[in-house]
Amino acid sequence: MKSAHDKSKKMDILQKLYDMTAFGELAANPATLLMLAIAVLLFYLGIYKRYEPLLLVPIAFGLLIANFPGGNMNVVTSTDANGIMDMSLIEIAKYHGIMNMLYYALIKTGLLPPLIFMGVGAMTDFGPMLRNLRLAFFGAAAQLGIFTVLISAVAFGFTLKEAGALGIIGGADGPTAIYTAIILAPELLGPIAIAAYSYMALVPVIIPLVVKYTISIKELKINMKEQEKLYPNKTKIKNLRAVKIIFPILLATIVALLVPSSVPLLGMLLFGNLIKEIGTDTSRLFKAASDTIMNTATIFLGLTVGATMTADTFLNSETLLIVVGGFIAFAISIFGGIMAVKLYNVFSKKKINPLIGATGLSAVPMASRVANEIALKYDPKNHILQYAMSSNISGVIGSAVAAGVLISFLS
Repeated sequence: MKSAHDKSKKMDILQKLYDMTAFGELAANPATLLMLAIAVLLFYLGIYKRYEPLLLVPIAFGLLIANFPGGNMNVVTSTDANGIMDMSLIEIAKYHGIMNMLYYALIKTGLLPPLIFMGVGAMTDFGPMLRNLRLAFFGAAAQLGIFTVLISAVAFGFTLKEAGALGIIGGADGPTAIYTAIILAPELLGPIAIAAYSYMALVPVIIPLVVKYTISIKELKINMKEQEKLYPNKTKIKNLRAVKIIFPILLATIVALLVPSSVPLLGMLLFGNLIKEIGTDTSRLFKAASDTIMNTATIFLGLTVGATMTADTFLNSETLLIVVGGFIAFAISIFGGIMAVKLYNVFSKKKINPLIGATGLSAVPMASRVANEIALKYDPKNHILQYAMSSNISGVIGSAVAAGVLISFLS
């Protein structure tokens, strides 16, 4: 009798140990295993392929820990948990876990994307764009994908707000996509963020794919430096440092007057750039913006965005449409920039390599590096990096302005 009792007690202990683990819930919800597989894929892209590891690794880890049952690390929306928006941060942490506290304090408030833009601005040199202002206009043409996908998304049944948040992926700017989604369609934040950052990471794959079918070999061989020698610029900047300091102040003023809703992003970008260009007097601010603040914001942004991607919210037809739509938006934006250059070349003696148009995205400086590598493949002397950066940097500005316009009209 005692033996049976001991055996039963041991079985109870084993059962409790099993219940303590996540194996039972994983078996009951196989879809979670697919989410864990997606996390592994993102780890592969970030670690092995080295595609945007500073972003993909935190997102992948957030996704990983959010999908293990019992850890209470998944982010819930206000529709998932009644009254969460009315709770204090301490109550959110107590009842929904620390990841939700971080999400509602840093993401839901829209704090982190502007901080990241400040860091991006501090690490960006506007010099190439200011020296080649005519090339900056192709960054605007590359925003074509945003509005094309917006219209298409409405046709597929998305609301205008959801379509606006989806279309902004075409700007190839993760923080902008997240900021727009927070305001227009917070319920789609997870899939929009992963689509935006995944395609940013796949710039070395997507740009060559679009280039292959849109640009001829003759066009790829257009040497920008030779064109400069044949048709030199008539005006040159005498004091580039002074222009670099005035530019962010002037542009911030213009944008604040014309598109106020884009100031949280673009204003912080320009502030970050200003403290960089001033030099020694603001070096401590520059170091904080480009290093400490930027890295901290990136970590929390990646982890919390990844934690929104659970099986219930991610594995559905709507998310699939977002991922596909994001790819289309990205490809159309590249196509739009290329076509704008081709049109310019029809009416101008001074030709531009269409690869410059392909960099009118916000994926700085990866898009420019990819374009430069393609140009060098067809002509080892054709270094177009500084020219590509002109369009690339203007793409950052263009996507932020486009996001501001969409927010103004749709929110």
